[in-house]
Amino acid sequence: MTTHRESILARIRSNLTGTTGVSTRIYRSRVEPLARGELPAIVVEPISDTCQQLTSAPTLDWTLTVRVAVIVRGNIPDQVADPIIEADQPSGVITCDYVVKYRTRVANLAQSP
Repeated sequence: MTTHRESILARIRSNLTGTTGVSTRIYRSRVEPLARGELPAIVVEPISDTCQQLTSAPTLDWTLTVRVAVIVRGNIPDQVADPIIEADQPSGVITCDYVVKYRTRVANLAQSP
């Protein structure tokens, strides 16, 4: 059973496929170090996932924060990352956090109400 959370993360990763200069180097919560030949790369990871139960219905309202990190290498990393994320900060890892709201049933996290 795949939860809605995992489906959302998989869809974000899938939607990033074909990003300029990244090719297939899009990872879900990668824990291994990236080698020079694996850059630039994108890492998609959940930061938090909180829920609130609605008392009038058997549902849970979720707020998922997802971080999309673009990892690059270069003398001026933000310029290297610019075509990928259009960033303007001098960093080797440029991150964007997104908030995703979704709803599930109390008894089944894979099922929408």
